[in-house]
Amino acid sequence: MSKINLDKHIWEGWTVGNFIDEIEPIFNMKLSFQQHPWLSESSLKKWVSSEQPYYKKHIPEVYEYFKNKINF
Repeated sequence: MSKINLDKHIWEGWTVGNFIDEIEPIFNMKLSFQQHPWLSESSLKKWVSSEQPYYKKHIPEVYEYFKNKINF
């Protein structure tokens, strides 16, 4: 696994780390209740993009961060 650059600028002052910080509480809550909708890597990819505030395009680093958390 390569190191993710959390400081990489994505959009209007938002960094990779900012997007991760915004999504992570929801992600962790879903994991703790075992209600995650991610049956595949593609479903996780779509979910991450849909949960990102303001910017709904795929951000590879954000996706990779969450993919690594659930060992896909």
